[in-house]
Amino acid sequence: MKNVLVTGGCGYIGSHVVRQLAEAGYKVVVYDNLSTGFADALINGETLVQGDLADTASLDALLAEFGFRTVLHFAAAIVAPESVTDPLKYYANNTRNTLNLLQACVKHKVERFVFSSTAAVYGMPANGIASEESPTEPINPYGTSKLMSEWMLRDTAAAHPMKYVALRYFNVAGADPQARMGQRTPEATHLIKVSCQAALGMRDKVCIYGTDYQTHDGTGIRDYIHIEDLASAHLYALDYLEKGGESTRINVGYGCGSSVREVVAMVKKVSGVDFTVVESERRPGDPAELVAKADNIRAVLGWSPKHADLETIVADAWRWESKLARRNS
Repeated sequence: MKNVLVTGGCGYIGSHVVRQLAEAGYKVVVYDNLSTGFADALINGETLVQGDLADTASLDALLAEFGFRTVLHFAAAIVAPESVTDPLKYYANNTRNTLNLLQACVKHKVERFVFSSTAAVYGMPANGIASEESPTEPINPYGTSKLMSEWMLRDTAAAHPMKYVALRYFNVAGADPQARMGQRTPEATHLIKVSCQAALGMRDKVCIYGTDYQTHDGTGIRDYIHIEDLASAHLYALDYLEKGGESTRINVGYGCGSSVREVVAMVKKVSGVDFTVVESERRPGDPAELVAKADNIRAVLGWSPKHADLETIVADAWRWESKLARRNS
């Protein structure tokens, strides 16, 4: 069995990837400070080492002990509005801690690195469609912190025998179809989660921010991707690197979008609950449309989605949120 290190593997995305790695036969070691993750999200007996990437001594000891040749890096702060009010948290937690990890990887001769990046590196593409060649013009410190990490990865790989894939996520949503794991962040702002919570009576309303965009129904359009498809992209990226693939950055999305109104309507359909929806002003910095040009992930990695349907995404999220509400009641 091949040892792989997964930082932030107890979080929403990381835990789904860890589960798929374990199911594929990898021996997974998770390094997580549990500030936003949950130890019980590791359901296949994976090894958990509780620690922080700011603790360079512990990080060095971990890589020395296990002799990893592969690292998947998820640990990060991810709330874009918070990054505007507390930018140094994001440059410390995302950029500086990625630097710490890369220094340890170089020292211990890590050969393959899969990085959790974001479509936020693009900012607001002029036509709402972002390809890997689109200008990278982030509009908040979150996106900037991830882009800076991509630059460090690029330059590290140029100077050392390490290859990487940076996966730029679009709007991750849904949950494990068997409801074993899903989004658990208490103050999550994801539209599908918020709408499910409203349907469950945990919120008194859902706000639609902006109804006057130049879109088919006036609300913002996003490329929602099922967490299971997103997670599988990491295994395809790892396989690509194991077969000698060159370093690259790749969008992870479906290449089609759903509007805010369409998402809310789908949650109402799946849940059978007609919850309150309030229309509000646009939020600063929200693009009218942000959709992936998703050709490369198919052509380069050979990946194809299995859950690319809004109703499937919402149904799996609803199943998980209902279970979580019962558990916490």
